[in-house]
Amino acid sequence: MSQSSTAVGKVVCVGRNYAAHAAELGNAVPTRPLLFIKPASSIASLSDTIPSVITDIPRDKNYPVHYEAELCIRLGCDLKAASLEEVINTTGLIESVALGLDLTLRDLQSELKEKGHPWERAKCFDGACVLSEWISPEVFSDFTQVKYQLYINDKLTQDGDSALMLFPVYGLLSEISYAFSLQAGDVIMTGTPSGVGILHAGDALTLKLGAHEWQAVVE
Repeated sequence: MSQSSTAVGKVVCVGRNYAAHAAELGNAVPTRPLLFIKPASSIASLSDTIPSVITDIPRDKNYPVHYEAELCIRLGCDLKAASLEEVINTTGLIESVALGLDLTLRDLQSELKEKGHPWERAKCFDGACVLSEWISPEVFSDFTQVKYQLYINDKLTQDGDSALMLFPVYGLLSEISYAFSLQAGDVIMTGTPSGVGILHAGDALTLKLGAHEWQAVVE
């Protein structure tokens, strides 16, 4: 396992990076990456409590938590306005790799979208970015065919393959670096495949990334 003492500055998330996921939510397929940011305070470990419900304080309204499994990249150095060639040739750029859960309050997100409001409340709450242990990127070669899965109660729920990404990993890093500077320690959540849904209390989760596997329980 790979560990780093570099503090995470931000989590950059990519929306609709799989056509099948865009279709299942009734969204158009984007022509360039859709980006949003989660704060470092949203990061949690798979060993922490994964909630099935988040209460909107002070309204005391409960929202079910939706899951999205994603391949996650942690950067080992800064990156700004970098071409695709520069991204590919920057030694140590991808420091480590993990599997993550982008947790979403989908109902709240819809409410906010309907009003034309920002929807950070639905995506950036504490624990909304759940990450596995970090592993070495060396086993994944060029990141064009990284396979990962999410099982819920032993049922295959999401089956991811980076070969199906609309915007592949290296191209994403280049595109993001032109939108805003990336820094060592930043995390990129590269988008989720189809099969997203609601978490329920007591759900047993198994996350697989290549030969690595982790378990967690929803409370």
